[in-house]
Amino acid sequence: MDLAFIPSPSTGVVYLGPIPLRGYAFCIIIGVFVGVWLGNRRWVQRGGRSGTVADIAVWAVPFGLVGGRLYHVITTYEPYFGKNGHPLDAFKVWQGGLGIWGAVALGALGAWIGCRRRGIPMPAYADALAPGLAIGQAIGRWGNWFNQELYGKPTDLPWALKIDPDPAIGRIGGTYHPTFLYESLWCLGVAALVIWADKRFRLGHGRVFALYVAAYCAGRAWIEYMRVDEAHHILGLRLNDWTSLVVFVLAVIYMIVSAKKAPGREEIVEPEWQLAEGSQDDTKGAESATGTESAKGSKTVEGAEDADGASDGADGKKGRKKDGGDADGAERTDASASGSAQAAGGPGGATS
Repeated sequence: MDLAFIPSPSTGVVYLGPIPLRGYAFCIIIGVFVGVWLGNRRWVQRGGRSGTVADIAVWAVPFGLVGGRLYHVITTYEPYFGKNGHPLDAFKVWQGGLGIWGAVALGALGAWIGCRRRGIPMPAYADALAPGLAIGQAIGRWGNWFNQELYGKPTDLPWALKIDPDPAIGRIGGTYHPTFLYESLWCLGVAALVIWADKRFRLGHGRVFALYVAAYCAGRAWIEYMRVDEAHHILGLRLNDWTSLVVFVLAVIYMIVSAKKAPGREEIVEPEWQLAEGSQDDTKGAESATGTESAKGSKTVEGAEDADGASDGADGKKGRKKDGGDADGAERTDASASGSAQAAGGPGGATS
């Protein structure tokens, strides 16, 4: 008897009148919004303009959804194009079936188109978006819980996932490893690792994104090994295990080569925006400097005028003093001469 387990939803869809609201779709949509929101914050912190991440996501998200579906249909073609398959079911995305590898590959193509149109370096954009992608995957994986799919091997652990039987699709009821939960938690750990490493080592030029890819692949390999859904095997390993191994190696090689060729982090991530902002700042600085110099010039001229006035005043005073002194001296000289004449003429007049 199972004492504890994680229950599965009784249904993965709720109808609002004739409109079906599917849990799988809601998880994907919420994951996209959270990823874009976090990516925008990181982009602004790197010096980019708010809204650019969302503008490019308009290209990346549709490409990613198409790529994810194509990967799933190609690698699991039997239900669609095999014996007794239904080709039109390939378009029923709401029933589940999005391969992360195809989503990242074709989503990267869409992002490249958007970046090229905006003149933005693709590696810088990928670095800003990497943690948000991991968190978006963590949320999106809960869509598998609503659809009761992609679970692991049977187990009686307290956190086992209860799966309801469904003879129509050959699903056997029981308790299984909740691989959707394992991958969700792993993706949250990847996001934390990437954010920490980016701050600690100032990663750039696509190395943040490469670290996210490598870390995700490392966890996906052991989680994939636990799953029991049908898959193609090569040399005893599931196809997705081989994909994880190859992509992991490529991501590590990229980090090593990139660190040697382009160490450090980009200073400019959105050239048109940042250069325009810099020009405006330079213009404001020049205007401020011009105003300061004008004020200093005015003060200098006023000071010079004051100094000239003071000099003129001093010269005037000196001139007045000199003129007054000369006049006084002349008066004193004239008086002295008159006195001398009077003294000489007094006795001679009396003898006559």
